[in-house]
Amino acid sequence: MPLFSGLLAFPVTPLDAAGRLDDEGLSRVVTALDVAGVDTLGILGSTGSYAYLDGALRRRVIDRVAALKPAHQGLVVGVGAVTTAATIELAQDAVAAGADGLLLAPVSYLPLNDDELVGHYHAVAAAVDRPICVYNNPATTGVDISPGLAARLMEAERIVAIKTPAPPAGQLASTHRALCDAIGAEAVGYSVDAHACEALIAGGRAWYSVMAGVFPEPCAAIVEAVREGDLELARRRDAALMPLWALCKRLSSYRVAHAAVALRGLAEAVPPRPIRALAGKDLDDVQHTLAALGLLRN
Repeated sequence: MPLFSGLLAFPVTPLDAAGRLDDEGLSRVVTALDVAGVDTLGILGSTGSYAYLDGALRRRVIDRVAALKPAHQGLVVGVGAVTTAATIELAQDAVAAGADGLLLAPVSYLPLNDDELVGHYHAVAAAVDRPICVYNNPATTGVDISPGLAARLMEAERIVAIKTPAPPAGQLASTHRALCDAIGAEAVGYSVDAHACEALIAGGRAWYSVMAGVFPEPCAAIVEAVREGDLELARRRDAALMPLWALCKRLSSYRVAHAAVALRGLAEAVPPRPIRALAGKDLDDVQHTLAALGLLRN
């Protein structure tokens, strides 16, 4: 199966309260993702706190995950950084550590124009020998990569896919059609867990999932049903997780994922400051929802 297709699970990078990597916790998190139907591990994405980690810590994460992951799963590593030089260094380091592919978001301090973005992506692509997925995350980066810009980025041979937020059902058909027309259907994959089932049904080739990084089984079951053409079953399985999707929308999937890892007893998983871990009623809501869904069994 191509690297940027199927179910890509994005786990948290478990840190302690002092911001140090919990190596054993990371091992437990990764081991828990050895599940049939999880095609690729996506580490150091937004859920993996890449933007908050220095190069040395990122390398420790890659080294540990590369040593632990099952042979049947690919490994995609996020390498976004503010400067092109730093991004190239991180990309080359990830490749040396065993990454099968790279995920690249347009991280910047000053807003970049299209020519600057194209130059940035093409420079990184020229510096490595791994396939690259464009990470369109406008809510975080402030850059919304249009189908036309995606086509320009993918003029570089090694840039082969896009991860982009799946819109609500009413906007999905037109969004998907525009992307397919610009870059080809094989290149289009979606994030936003709450909309991913319909995005897969519409023809998306990949689901880049936050919650699959904590609860891989129910997410893999949705993908399996879509692959088998049982769309009614896929939608039922997706609907069963709506309370979880609603929590992610209200509290952010990043914070819910960290809370869920801690509630499962996999790791302490403290978000890097200034982000604060969920507490009080919000944490209670997460615990009660996960328990009601039967997701706290280890």
